[in-house]
Amino acid sequence: MSTIAQMLSSIPGNPLANLQRVDALWQQIRQRTWATPTVITERQDSLVALDWDVAIAGGTLGIFLGAALAQRGWRVVVVERGLLRGRAQEWNISRRELHVLLTLELLTEPELAQIIASEYNPARIAFHKGVELWVEDVLNIGVDPVALLDVLKTKFLAWGGMVLEHTTVVGAVVGDAGIQCQITDSAGETHTLTARLLVDAMGHFSPIARQARQGQYPDAVCLVVGTCAAGFSHNDTGDLLVTCTPIQNQCQYFWEAFPARDGRTTYLFTYLDADPSRPSLESLFEDYLRLLPDYQQVAIAQLQWQRALFGMFPCYRQSPLASCWQRVLHVGDSSGSQSPLSFGGFGALLRHLQRLTEGVNAFLREDMLDRSSLALLQPYQPNLSVTWLFQRTMSVGVHQTVHPDQINQLLSAVFAAMAACGDQVLKPFLQDVVQFSPLSQALARTSWAHPGLVARLVPQLGIPTLMDWMKHYLALGGYTLLDQASSLISPWLAALPAHQQARYQRWLEAWHYGAGQDHG
Repeated sequence: MSTIAQMLSSIPGNPLANLQRVDALWQQIRQRTWATPTVITERQDSLVALDWDVAIAGGTLGIFLGAALAQRGWRVVVVERGLLRGRAQEWNISRRELHVLLTLELLTEPELAQIIASEYNPARIAFHKGVELWVEDVLNIGVDPVALLDVLKTKFLAWGGMVLEHTTVVGAVVGDAGIQCQITDSAGETHTLTARLLVDAMGHFSPIARQARQGQYPDAVCLVVGTCAAGFSHNDTGDLLVTCTPIQNQCQYFWEAFPARDGRTTYLFTYLDADPSRPSLESLFEDYLRLLPDYQQVAIAQLQWQRALFGMFPCYRQSPLASCWQRVLHVGDSSGSQSPLSFGGFGALLRHLQRLTEGVNAFLREDMLDRSSLALLQPYQPNLSVTWLFQRTMSVGVHQTVHPDQINQLLSAVFAAMAACGDQVLKPFLQDVVQFSPLSQALARTSWAHPGLVARLVPQLGIPTLMDWMKHYLALGGYTLLDQASSLISPWLAALPAHQQARYQRWLEAWHYGAGQDHG
């Protein structure tokens, strides 16, 4: 039995089997044997009766939108393949990002306080043989998902919603007036439900999203492994982005660490393409155990494993994903609306939750559930697209030859430049929000101080990649100007018919969010 198998066998919940399941999926992607399912079909007829206004497939993040819509009086059903219950591991987020739950009146102040399991300050950014920085109030809140989802589920049911647990959406037929979903319960029996709108919140590996992408394989993948363990020395600080080694095995390893309610959470992650020669998750876990003692200055023998944490997070350049069908909307990880630098959809969902709630509410009210209208809810976002270049600079191709410390040196220079520009530049970036002026300042300062280092990126990235990035960078500037001009446009919307207001308001939101101005 391997070292990883022995370690995982000592943890309740059979994490070894889950790791092998995810590894098998990762192997399918690398070997290009990942099947493309057919879930959605279309037909030209109308359903006589509709059971629901909205059916949401995927409850872990779907319950947020479901609760917000149910509170507004819509008939909503959430279909969850397991038990709608959060995982034991905290979700790390910044406090300001939680405020939307108060704004939408999904939580009260006392309820918000109850779902916060841990809090720490400060957090470190450090690179091998390079800069070390400390920041306050960034991803320093640990939310208890079990408590959070329990509160939301209870309120959702009280507002008239329904939850179908241990149930899976296996197919859906889109008609002129509604969508008919085929669902299978835990007994293997198939039933149908009908709704005006189907929301796909089934995550990165949603079969509906895979069908919409028509067999496209990920442009990049983030592999992450880690644990929550007791036995560490007392430490009330965290690590947001830390490297301890140069490039190894054509991978740059990054670390995160946070205090947790029952120990300390440590992650090792890396960005890479889906080449067949890339390592398995189990192999990455071996490196995690090998490097952890030096990283945290702790002996493996003194740790008591509480949980094993691992995942494979695909990223697509064509994101967010606009639906291929009417009456179908992708939300959360299935839409690809999270940054390719991050691998957690909780923060991305909260960032867009108010926008999505208001948009879906308006489109339901005006019966604007056609494909072109729903596409306005997952618009092009240049501040998301520009981050692809940063992800590329933090990874190495299988056959590329670069200096072992090139990524560390570059990140050290860039973060030093952002820190010199101030928190108004550094903090939004650390929360996956890129804005035109702060980005321009950081790039100009880095290029001036380290021209040779920047020049070395050209062969690593390639001219076509840099030209493509320039297009999104200029679009980011354009969206910033459009957002500034939106204050002149907004007063005119009140004079328009309601269906036109609903459409044009989505454009204003696209400029605002696409420019990163929702961060403030």
